[in-house]
Amino acid sequence: MAASALLRLVAVLAAGGRAGGREVSMQYNPGWNNSSVNLLHVRAAGPTDTLHYVWSSIGAPAVLLVATQSGSSALRVNWTQLLSPAPAGAIWIDPPSSVVYSAAVVFTKVFEYSEAKTLEELFYPTYDLADFSWDSINRTLNHTALTAEFTGVPAADPGGSFSNGSLAFRVTAYEASGRDGPLPSLLHTANSSKVEFVLAGVAPRGNSSRFALEVATVEESGVVQKLRSARSIDDEYTPTIFEMLSLEAESQNDSSTLSFLQWKATAYGSQTPRREDSIQCRSHGLQAANWTLPASSIVRAYFGEGVGSTYTVSAINISFGGEEGKVYQEKRYLSWSALLGFGQPPKDTFSPLVISIMAVALGTPMVMLLVGSCVVLFAQRKRYSEYEPIN
Repeated sequence: MAASALLRLVAVLAAGGRAGGREVSMQYNPGWNNSSVNLLHVRAAGPTDTLHYVWSSIGAPAVLLVATQSGSSALRVNWTQLLSPAPAGAIWIDPPSSVVYSAAVVFTKVFEYSEAKTLEELFYPTYDLADFSWDSINRTLNHTALTAEFTGVPAADPGGSFSNGSLAFRVTAYEASGRDGPLPSLLHTANSSKVEFVLAGVAPRGNSSRFALEVATVEESGVVQKLRSARSIDDEYTPTIFEMLSLEAESQNDSSTLSFLQWKATAYGSQTPRREDSIQCRSHGLQAANWTLPASSIVRAYFGEGVGSTYTVSAINISFGGEEGKVYQEKRYLSWSALLGFGQPPKDTFSPLVISIMAVALGTPMVMLLVGSCVVLFAQRKRYSEYEPIN
């Protein structure tokens, strides 16, 4: 990315922040009167800029992130071309000159594995998300809450694991900064959105199955992905969880963060998560991907045939599993939330309540020490004042 484009992105995000929020709208399959496929356009407009999130389950589930320096920029889709074997160029932003940054996140596969007695991991056949059949999201689209849900099952399920279950990606958009209520209570801004990965009712193929989600990113040349971990002593909003991870796209020119995927190091085994429902979450092996994305993906429709050559593709595995996989085995439910957006990821700080508690905890001993010292000095002075010298 050129330095001038980077400066424009910074200006775009700053302008949206100064406005105090964004005007967010959701549109399902714009320009296409058919619910056999899913494309959701989330448009977050500021006074002089617009952030576009384009979610789709055409091919592997994916989201395009496009920032523009125009308050009136619009998504264009050539549906005939998009649904053809050669979708390159079927999706673009108008006017093209308004685009200052673009990237993509793709959810490609789900792995299921269990740990054998020899401490070796036994992998079952992979769930390729490009081969899933997806329900129409139109019935889950909530324009007031700014939410939608992509729910799918394998097109072929010979083992019947999904006979009473499903896999879903729940999307939430934000108009302003705030914090989610349910755990993990992620902090968000108007420059971000949330995705929640859910396995519900899926029968495990082993007695101690664990799952891992493969996530791929697509970036322009000159941009690299960095995996970062931040630890804190404050677990006020996510009890017992002290680590925050983020996958950050950085410019090679000046190390500025352009976009991010951020999550707490936990998943949950309940629809109404509590601290005891926590499931261990780990990240594995951020690396350059030497495979190509599905040909029908909206990523290829936007970026063209240069994916993997002109653009950089990276991948990471995020695994979920409690002790011996028992949490999922018992509850048949897994939920993992992540925030994605533009610019720097939000950073948790101590709340006024925590600061007050710390001040009391640290200040009370000091006050007691000071009062004690004063009492001792006063007692000593009083003893000396009552002493009458002998002539």
